[in-house]
Amino acid sequence: MLKKRSYHVAVMGATGVVGQEMVSILEERKFPISRLSLFASARSAGTTMTFCDEEIVVAELTKDVFSGIDIVLGATDSALSKKFSPHAVSDGCVVIDNSSAFRMDPKVPLIVPEVNGEMIATHRGIIANPNCSTAQLVMALKPLHDAAMLKRVIVTTFQSVSGTGKDAMDELMDQTKAILSFQDVEKKVYKEQIAFNCIVNWEADPETGFTEEETKIMEETRKILNLPSLAITATTIRVPVFRSHGESVNIELQKKLTPNETRAILSTMPGVVVFDNPARGIYPTPFEVAGQDDVYVGRIREDRSVPNGLHLWVVGDNLRKGAALNAVQIAEHLIGGGGE
Repeated sequence: MLKKRSYHVAVMGATGVVGQEMVSILEERKFPISRLSLFASARSAGTTMTFCDEEIVVAELTKDVFSGIDIVLGATDSALSKKFSPHAVSDGCVVIDNSSAFRMDPKVPLIVPEVNGEMIATHRGIIANPNCSTAQLVMALKPLHDAAMLKRVIVTTFQSVSGTGKDAMDELMDQTKAILSFQDVEKKVYKEQIAFNCIVNWEADPETGFTEEETKIMEETRKILNLPSLAITATTIRVPVFRSHGESVNIELQKKLTPNETRAILSTMPGVVVFDNPARGIYPTPFEVAGQDDVYVGRIREDRSVPNGLHLWVVGDNLRKGAALNAVQIAEHLIGGGGE
């Protein structure tokens, strides 16, 4: 655990959508910062970003920029993280990495603070942030496992385009405008049209048929919950939504929980909001949840096709709890602040 009054913090990949969100959340949550350094590619170096009414010039990310920095929040892809994170650790930084580079490394803790925050203390310089879909999933699964033990999980995700980045968000907007104007659609980010469509935009393993995203959810959930033998399967779909992911989660438990018992259990979980009233048609949507820190759960109902079965609809902002917020919460725990 780091113990200082204030910290020199850096954001690696600061100009991307997750990096920008990290900067915003650091300011919102009043993280004790003595200095903020922002790094990005040579193409973005020289641009400025605002933090606490101060204009900060974005510097080029190189292996020599980490001296004197306490905490690095990584918002790059896995290749860049693998290239630069070891240099940051060698210079005495703790790296909280949002990429998939180190998630399944047995020596690297994979953290959602409300679920397994105690594992932060085991870090050796790098702490991994999970996949955005995994983060919101385990927030709902953890209290139910503690109450009745998970037997099997089936999850289908409906993931917004912001998970692919700003270019994907622009592509959805441009394609939508083109279709409504009776013009041809351009496809650059995704191989298939995303506007008015649902697609699988991840490469599938030719042997198993599972995509990389589906495999991440399964493996990361087992690691975070410390359930290496958990029976879990996933299907991941990209949908024409700008921000926030939805998940249809089917659970089989060792012990029966009624929907009302499930609502009560989930209501006690920090960072989870039960937003569920079938009689009034109340349930969470990506539009409503965008910009919110909490994970929202609704459509809680019994699955009568199996013993002790439940259905949940889980929605979270993939740029906040699914990425930037979770990383900042890890940093808060790292310095002893605990976070909320």
